Amino acid sequence: MRATWKPHEKHGKLTMQSDLPDSVFAFPKQRKEPLTDEKHTRNAVARFDQITDVSEADRALAFANIKKAARHYGIDLSESSWSELGVNPQPHRAESAKRGAATRKRTGVAKKAAQRGAATRKRTGVAKTAARKAAATRRKKTTPRKKSRRLPASSSS
Repeated sequence: MRATWKPHEKHGKLTMQSDLPDSVFAFPKQRKEPLTDEKHTRNAVARFDQITDVSEADRALAFANIKKAARHYGIDLSESSWSELGVNPQPHRAESAKRGAATRKRTGVAKKAAQRGAATRKRTGVAKTAARKAAATRRKKTTPRKKSRRLPASSSS
């Protein structure tokens, strides 16, 4: 598989993923796993098996892109094919996450964590600050009503 990855050297404010060209991603069709620097390339290698709903051809292309980016950034890859990167895709990850959330809810762990978080926000004053900001935002969103001008009553003689 021939790699499509090209280095993206534009630095500055890239505030959104949509600002990046397709050639920067490991999975260019899905625009997943940007390979913009060494850190992102290492992250793409670590998370390769977490990408779901892609074909084997897409995985082969992504691995070729990751290999090319790794070579560019000086990262040593010991794997020679995409099947060696981590465990194969985890198709039941969503169901497992739901079961875990249900267990946390059933055992009360989630409620306790929420209570601890609320207590921390209250103690540090974050809750008040957030409430003030939310109120200010709501005030900005509501447009002020224009006052209707009343014409002075004409005195008829």
